[in-house]
Amino acid sequence: MSTNLLSTPATGFGGVVQEYLWNWENQQLRVVYETLGKGSPLLLLPSFSSVSTRLEVGELAKLLAPNFQVVAIDWPGFGESSRPSLNYRPEIYQHFLEDFVKAIFNTPITVVAAGHAATYVLQLAVKQAAFSKIVLLAPTWRGPLPTMGASQQIAGIVRELVRSPILGQVLYKLNTTPSFLSFMYRRHVFTDAAKITPSFIEKKWHTTQQPGARFASAAFVTGNLDAVREQSDFLELVKSLTVPLMVVIGESSPPKSREEMNALVALPGVRSVVIPGSLGLHEEYPAVVLEAVQDFLFSR
Repeated sequence: MSTNLLSTPATGFGGVVQEYLWNWENQQLRVVYETLGKGSPLLLLPSFSSVSTRLEVGELAKLLAPNFQVVAIDWPGFGESSRPSLNYRPEIYQHFLEDFVKAIFNTPITVVAAGHAATYVLQLAVKQAAFSKIVLLAPTWRGPLPTMGASQQIAGIVRELVRSPILGQVLYKLNTTPSFLSFMYRRHVFTDAAKITPSFIEKKWHTTQQPGARFASAAFVTGNLDAVREQSDFLELVKSLTVPLMVVIGESSPPKSREEMNALVALPGVRSVVIPGSLGLHEEYPAVVLEAVQDFLFSR
């Protein structure tokens, strides 16, 4: 496993773009990450979604950069990282995150994680002293289809259909049209419709149309990237933490997601704040996020 500067231009947010070559089951994956700023190291993890990319945390990275050396990643299977047709499942991301943190950092670091990245961060924090502080932004642990009530059997059927060569490509394209992406953003990602411009949606659509994009996306949507299966298991991870934790909640979060977040912040020792926004608050309101968490980040 090694890291290299990218030899080809990449779309970033102004930092140094590098690749981390990571092996999984005798297959090498190219994981793209970007570093910006100087100071204490801070790992910035985007959420999992069909449009997942480090650019969604790019503005937040720029706001953090004057005080931290920010490292933001494209998860394997998403963004500019490799998107092979793997059976994407929690073990891949658990091992990747552990290996990446060990390879890039030599001391416990601050981590800021959005959405579905929360469980992976908590699991690693409980397993070893990887982090000194944890901030979770609109944390979730259950994928969209399971949240809607789909059984594991139904979700599995949908996942295999999307993975299939011809029908899968058709189904995936139907569920990543610009109109559908715009609908989803308006429904539970952004709260200010004025920010969901045609150019914004076009960039998101472009992300979804990269070769192999449907495989990891289908795994997320159908719950195959859910690293825990029950709320009690998620909360038990938080109870087992030995490092400070802060949670940022969007006041317009979908009802089921908000219930899960409320249960999390009700636990002893968890600091929390509610700000404008929904599941995409880190991208829609990066300055508000920074204002909400800066005292926590700078406290000893």
